[in-house]
Amino acid sequence: MAPCQIILLSLLILCHPAVGVEQKNFARISLGSKLSPIMKQTSWSSPSRRFEFGFYNERDGFKVGIWLTGKSQTIEKTITWTANRDDDPVSPNSTIELTPDGKLVLKTGLGSHELIADISGVASYASMSDSGNFCLHDNESRIIWDSFNFPTDTLLGGQVLPPGSELVSSVSQEVHSTGQFRLSMQSDGNLVMYPVHTLAVGVDAYWSSDTAGDNGIHLYLNFTGKLALINSSNSRTVKTIEGGDSVVTSYDRDSSNYEYGASSTAGLLSYDSSVIYRGTLQHDGLFKLFSHVFYEKGDYGTSLEWKVPDDQCEVKRFCSFNSYCTKNDDTPVCRCIPGTDFVDGVEESSPARLGCQRNFTEEFCAGPISNASSINIFTMEDMTWDDPPYSTAKMGKEDCINSCLEDCNCEVALFNDEGYCKKQKLPLIYAKRDQKNPSTAIFKVGMKGLRSKNMTDIASPLPDLQPPPKVIESKGSTVLLLVVTLGLVTSSCTALIVAGIFFFKLRIFEYEELLDCGGNEMGLGGELTLRSFSYKELKRATNGFKEELGKGSFGSVYKGTLHRGRRKTIAVKRLEKVVTEGEREFRAEMRVIGRTHHKNLVRLLGYCAEQSKRLLVYEYMSNGSLADILFRSERRPEWTERVRIALDIARGILYLHEGCDTPIIHCDIKPQNILMDEFWTAKISDFGLAKLLMPDQTRTFTIVRGTRGYLAPEWNQNIPISVKADVYSFGVMLLEIVCCRKNMEVNISRPDEIVLASWVYKNFRAREVEKVVKGEEVDKKSLEKLVTVGLWCIQDEPALRPSMKSVVMMLEGVTEVSIPPCPSAANTFN
Repeated sequence: MAPCQIILLSLLILCHPAVGVEQKNFARISLGSKLSPIMKQTSWSSPSRRFEFGFYNERDGFKVGIWLTGKSQTIEKTITWTANRDDDPVSPNSTIELTPDGKLVLKTGLGSHELIADISGVASYASMSDSGNFCLHDNESRIIWDSFNFPTDTLLGGQVLPPGSELVSSVSQEVHSTGQFRLSMQSDGNLVMYPVHTLAVGVDAYWSSDTAGDNGIHLYLNFTGKLALINSSNSRTVKTIEGGDSVVTSYDRDSSNYEYGASSTAGLLSYDSSVIYRGTLQHDGLFKLFSHVFYEKGDYGTSLEWKVPDDQCEVKRFCSFNSYCTKNDDTPVCRCIPGTDFVDGVEESSPARLGCQRNFTEEFCAGPISNASSINIFTMEDMTWDDPPYSTAKMGKEDCINSCLEDCNCEVALFNDEGYCKKQKLPLIYAKRDQKNPSTAIFKVGMKGLRSKNMTDIASPLPDLQPPPKVIESKGSTVLLLVVTLGLVTSSCTALIVAGIFFFKLRIFEYEELLDCGGNEMGLGGELTLRSFSYKELKRATNGFKEELGKGSFGSVYKGTLHRGRRKTIAVKRLEKVVTEGEREFRAEMRVIGRTHHKNLVRLLGYCAEQSKRLLVYEYMSNGSLADILFRSERRPEWTERVRIALDIARGILYLHEGCDTPIIHCDIKPQNILMDEFWTAKISDFGLAKLLMPDQTRTFTIVRGTRGYLAPEWNQNIPISVKADVYSFGVMLLEIVCCRKNMEVNISRPDEIVLASWVYKNFRAREVEKVVKGEEVDKKSLEKLVTVGLWCIQDEPALRPSMKSVVMMLEGVTEVSIPPCPSAANTFN
């Protein structure tokens, strides 16, 4: 029997109402049936009443899902599946209806309708099986949709995870929205665990089945609790996963078919009906297999069979930026690396969701140790991390310490037992304390960092590495030296006291002026760990603001150079509008960029808030803007480069929308605001128009902001703005990246090519999408994917646009891209 037939037969048997033992007690869910969270019927039950589909409580509202339940009210619901898991909970006056026209919809109290099951056909009835699978059937009893094909964080007995699918953890045990970790059944046959929003590469993986190379592998949890990797080409079990071990096994075709659940109807239904097995990717990143044993009275007990990985500290991103995982009485906790404190102010976190930030002012270049009195070196034993270093060299331990201390870019280093020194910048992402690892971690720590609570009992300062002073043998010379030294010290202290009083009063005066200008509202001291520059220092660095790099809506950007031990090129943005408007712009950009850190966002290095002067200091982007590359370059970028740039930008926007503590709507995504660094990495800049959402907000009202041609339709409709406004702007820009032209070209001979979206959709609909690149040799499959994603992003209705997470997954090839409807922007010449 073919593999796809095996899977289909399994699901048919698990859901079909006419199968042997279920036929007597099975009740169809007929068209017109409804559920309500507050009325008498809140759920539809399976024949044994062990699984239910319907409304369950979450936070202050209700979600739609499937759960394992018992007769006793004391047993909490074990959620196994959630519909539309990232949507907000609905109100008590919502309903679920299997409509007369065969659709399963959620109707909210606001009058809106949302599909729970997106089906192409028409359902004649529904069913909830004892396997925990909810199915929709057509008029010939064939399954046209089932929950097993759209898993969230759980696999149940009899369920298959095919290639290209994944489980994604929940936020917590109480909140079942998308969490921090994913278990991916890769197309190459490897079952791998990653943090979300990471590439499918080895550095991000923290557990795998090591079965890469066997294409067409399915993950299958059978009814006896065995988790098997099945080769669909010959129906053989390649491996079974038991705890932390992947055991190689080999079954003959008959036994493997039976194990896979398709040898016969009787075979499938002969499992021990008193035990249900459940494999769940937990919110902490561990995959756990549970058994639920049902008793005669209808209640059940839960036991943990095994988990992977065995050690919580193996889970990458369990601890966040600049923190490391360690054990406190066998309990995993997250602690800050030396020289940093928790962003949320706690002393110990499990896990450290917000991560840690520097607790001292970062120097641009510390210079050699003899000139760096404010920088200390601390070491920690048994530390390790998987972050890729920017430099690896073989040397001694002391040489490694001095090399990091004298290197402006080195903020931490790792010296291993093989004699390799690995230097890198912060943030550290994948750090942990591992007693099996003999590596020594080396940290640069400022004076404030020495007093940090996180430094207690975890690190020790190195002895003074400066050479000892020369010994003076003459006694008379010694007395003279002491007298001269004492005089110099006394006069120096007096001068320092006088200077201190003077500068103290001067700073009070400047601080009062800053308060008058709104500086107090920015919270620069408490919120950011950025370098403060004087206006004079930046004027000197830019040679009197001589070389202008570009001009934005609120000011100009100038090229500058800092001379602090090593030349460093910077970009200085000077706000030039009136104080009130410029101050609002300044505070917005400080708040937004100061708390973000992503490789696809331009890094903010510092600021100047001196009297009415407001300047921002950025890393210098040596290769200009994306607009220069697309619209002004004589040569088109290579197709692979354009695809990579599009993915870079999408990942940056995804970080703004979902990776920050507070979701950020950029509001002005366009090629002019995408800058390219020396390695041609695309980075998003110009956050002056950005809008921050409150923790309980998904949309907000705001004045129109952004650039014509990239503005989403809702800006002009007086409706709340959401992150989908950025998705629209990205879609317009994505089509520009594909075609290497602006979204509107008036100086063009063919009228149907004036509006880019209209022209692209016309060729897409005619299946002649290669015409948009005008003879350029590109990968047609990749071209169709980018165009399709772009057309989805520019849909008129925000609800039709994908999230940036979905955009990234589509661009990466993780999820398929369906055919989009015609966007309103493409109707101009159609």
